[in-house]
Amino acid sequence: LILLAGVYVLVAIGAHFLSGGMMFPRPPVKYEVGPDYIQLTAPDGVKLVARYWPNPAARHTLLYLHGNYEELGGLGEYIPEFVKAGFAVFAFDYRGYGQSEGSPSEANLYADTRLAYEYLRTKLGVPADRIVPFGYSLGGGPAVELALHQPVAGLVLQGAFVSAYRVMTRIPVVPGDKFEILAKAPRLTCPVMVIHGSTDDTVPFWHGLKIYEAVRTRKAHLFVVGGPHGGLADYTGPHYWEELKKFTNSL
Repeated sequence: LILLAGVYVLVAIGAHFLSGGMMFPRPPVKYEVGPDYIQLTAPDGVKLVARYWPNPAARHTLLYLHGNYEELGGLGEYIPEFVKAGFAVFAFDYRGYGQSEGSPSEANLYADTRLAYEYLRTKLGVPADRIVPFGYSLGGGPAVELALHQPVAGLVLQGAFVSAYRVMTRIPVVPGDKFEILAKAPRLTCPVMVIHGSTDDTVPFWHGLKIYEAVRTRKAHLFVVGGPHGGLADYTGPHYWEELKKFTNSL
């Protein structure tokens, strides 16, 4: 028992110190900061890089919160599909991603997402009831946190996990878990859409199903049979955009 307790303590300590590197792998930077990019300054002085894809015909603006191996250069390759589907989109690089300064952490993602939200409202003049946080994978964590504490039109979670550690352990066995979406889901009051592929081998499908079941407010889902983690919109085809628009048109 003493040996097992010792192993458990070592695993817990290891998870605490190693989880940051596992949760926040950064891809190569694919862009240079130019006129298409916006600089946000956090209260602690850290500079973050953002980008806005306007759409004068859009009813809603997606606050797109990207996954853990993405940055604005890569987003620029597929975000125009959201604009083509009828949305305006605002996205930013987390600390340490792309050309943003600083180091990522759970607390920093929450605070910086709030900063992006306030920029949308005060600088770009987008009303709260026209903002839809769209959390992809890791981005589901800050998207849920924002929707819990700020007025938004609705919330979209795609490929999100119930919590960070449970992507690896399935059951909650290690203390200090991060981005605990499942525990927060029942407290959401805005409409929620959950999107997940049934053969997602990065964040298994059961995560999306559990989140959907835990949501108590008005909700919708798009569970794609055979769908992967990345490239789900391309895999699904027009039905993806039809269901996403159906949800946002109902807000």
